[in-house]
Amino acid sequence: MQQKIISRAFVLGDNIDTDQIIPAEYLVFSLTKKEEARLYGKYALTGIPVQESGLPKGNIPFIEEDKYVTLFDIVVAGKNFGCGSSREHAPFALKMAGVQAIVAESYARIFYRNSIDGGFIIPIESKIKLNDKIETGDLIEIDLVNMRINNICKTTNYGLKDLGVVKPIIEAGGIFNYAKKNKMI
Repeated sequence: MQQKIISRAFVLGDNIDTDQIIPAEYLVFSLTKKEEARLYGKYALTGIPVQESGLPKGNIPFIEEDKYVTLFDIVVAGKNFGCGSSREHAPFALKMAGVQAIVAESYARIFYRNSIDGGFIIPIESKIKLNDKIETGDLIEIDLVNMRINNICKTTNYGLKDLGVVKPIIEAGGIFNYAKKNKMI
C-alpha cells in the first residue's frame, strides 16, 4: 500500500447508494473479461440524477464522455456511502474508473467489507464531515501513515480514522491475498 495518494477530489453527498455508484442496467458486463470489465469504470457514478444534491457544483462529470477512467482518484463523501444492495460491483466499478480511495463520514457495512475484501479501493473514514469543506477539483493528499487528509488548494488538513485491523488486508490487496500470505489457504 502506498503511503500517500495525491489527486483531485470528487465530492458527493450523503447516502450514495450502490445503484448510483453502478446502475443495475450495467451489471451485465463480465468482471473478468478485460474489455467488458473496463465498462464498469465508464459507467461508474452514472446513476446519480443531475438534480441530485449530492452532485458537485456545476455538475462536473465523474467520467468524461468517451472515457473509461476518471480524473479523480479520490472520492470524498458524506455519511452512509455505499448503502443499498450488497453487490461487489460497486467498489469494483470505482476501481475500474481509477479511484484509489474514498474518504467518507461513514459507510454501509457491506460496501466497506466488499471494498476491503476484494482489494478494490481503500475506504477511509473521516473524523468529521468533509464533503462540505472540500470541493470537487481540489487537490488532495491522503497521508496513510499519519492518517491525515490535506487540501493543498485551501491549505487545510483534517484527521482520518485509523484503518485498524483491516490495514493488513488492504496492504495485501484483499482478503484472499491476505489469507495466502498468512498461509490460511
